[in-house]
Amino acid sequence: MDKAGVILKQKYQKFLDDVVPFLVPRWLFVLGIIFYFAYRIIALEGWYISCYALAIFHLNLFIAFLSPKIDPSFDMAESMDEDEGPSLPTSNSEEFRPFIRRLPEFKFWEQTVISTLIAIFTTFFDFFNVPVFWPILVMYFFILFFLTMKRQIKHMIKFKYLPFTHGKTKYKGKQEIRT
Repeated sequence: MDKAGVILKQKYQKFLDDVVPFLVPRWLFVLGIIFYFAYRIIALEGWYISCYALAIFHLNLFIAFLSPKIDPSFDMAESMDEDEGPSLPTSNSEEFRPFIRRLPEFKFWEQTVISTLIAIFTTFFDFFNVPVFWPILVMYFFILFFLTMKRQIKHMIKFKYLPFTHGKTKYKGKQEIRT
C-alpha cells in the first residue's frame, strides 16, 4: 500500500510538472469546472452551502494570491516615518525588492481545481444538501467580498505594491558612459 501511494504521488507530481507551462489552458479548465459546478447547483436547486463554502475558499485563495509573501506591515519597525510603512523602490537609487506572492499562481490554480472538484463531489450526496435561504448567502458573500477587497486595495496603496506585472515601472541598471 505504501509503495502504491508513492507511485501515485510521483504520477501526480509528473502531471503537475507537465501542465506548468500551459497557463491559459489551465485557467480555462478551471473556468470550465466552475461553470459545470454552477450548472449543477442551478439544475439541482440545492447544495448552496457547498457553493458558499467554495466561494469563500476561492476568495481566501485570491487574497493570498494578491498578498506579498513578506507583509510590509510587519516591517514597520524598520521604517523611519511612522505614517508610511516601507514601500517598493521608486527610483534607481533605492534597493529593488521584487514582489513575491504569498500564494504562487500555480498553487492558486492547483488548490482552485482541487477545491472545485471536491465541491462537485459533494453535489452527489444528499447529506451535503442543507436547506438554506440562498439569497442571504449571496448577499453575505458579496458584502464579505467587497469589504475584503477594499481592505486589500487600501493595503496595496499604503505600501505601494502592485501584484500584477502589467503597468509596473521597469527599473534599469546604471547606464554605461561611452567616450
